[in-house]
Amino acid sequence: NPPQAAILAVGRIADRVVARNGQPAVLPTMMLTLSCDHRALDGARGAQFLGALADLVEEPLALLV
Repeated sequence: NPPQAAILAVGRIADRVVARNGQPAVLPTMMLTLSCDHRALDGARGAQFLGALADLVEEPLALLV
């Protein structure tokens, strides 16, 4: 519902092959996508938010401290 400054899309958790310590590894991953209205929100600010959210998803215990 307007006005929306950003929309966050959260994908499902799926196993993907990623490089870890120079070796292939299968790890659960989840896609996060942020779409920003640049008239209301600077893209750099959106990237900071998405980075902070990714950190919390990777380390959920950080929410408790």
